[in-house]
Amino acid sequence: MTVRVLLADDQALLRGTFRLLIDSCEDLEVVGEAADGAQAVDLARKHRPDVVVMDVRMPGTDGLSATETICADPGLPDTRVIVLTTFETDEHIARALRAGAAGFLGKYVSTDTLLEAIRTVAAGGSMLSPGATSSLITQFVAGTPDRSARHAVPGIGELTNREIEVTTLAADGRSNDEIAAHLHLSVLTVRTHVQRAMTKLGARDRAQLVVLAYKAGLAGAGDRDPR
Repeated sequence: MTVRVLLADDQALLRGTFRLLIDSCEDLEVVGEAADGAQAVDLARKHRPDVVVMDVRMPGTDGLSATETICADPGLPDTRVIVLTTFETDEHIARALRAGAAGFLGKYVSTDTLLEAIRTVAAGGSMLSPGATSSLITQFVAGTPDRSARHAVPGIGELTNREIEVTTLAADGRSNDEIAAHLHLSVLTVRTHVQRAMTKLGARDRAQLVVLAYKAGLAGAGDRDPR
């Protein structure tokens, strides 16, 4: 299946470069180009791409505002956003994650990393490593974990003991492979528990699952009984 990509950047040269790169891959296809955030939203609604590669600083509606609109649009449930920008600040990353972006990359990344990112996000993954996501959310989104606040997160009470264990370890920065080794489970089983936890908590992707885990007070409990 071909991954359909929308490019949003105010620099035509960069859009053209990205288009050439992406269209050179048999499994990827650029379906549109936007020069600002408002146009990105309009084209996302028109083309319903799998992935939007979104710049932050654009004239008029900025990329983060456009990301918020796209991720909140009930008509675009399968469209995921990668924020790709020169201005890779922690505050921008935190806002992008809150908005529902599946990832955040600096424009210094290699072409191979960008292509891998598009494929990963299209497949339902997150662009930030578990460790990086955990660190950023700790400082800018979650604050000091308060485990007593767990029930303030809708759906947290529906998680099974195993789903809480897996979610806790994910929030502590563990990869699926590391979680599997720690709990003596298969990686496929861990993925299943992560997906079920995301569904119950209404998380769009792993990054949002980690946000909710921090808000629920599960962070920092990796080697302890999460209950």
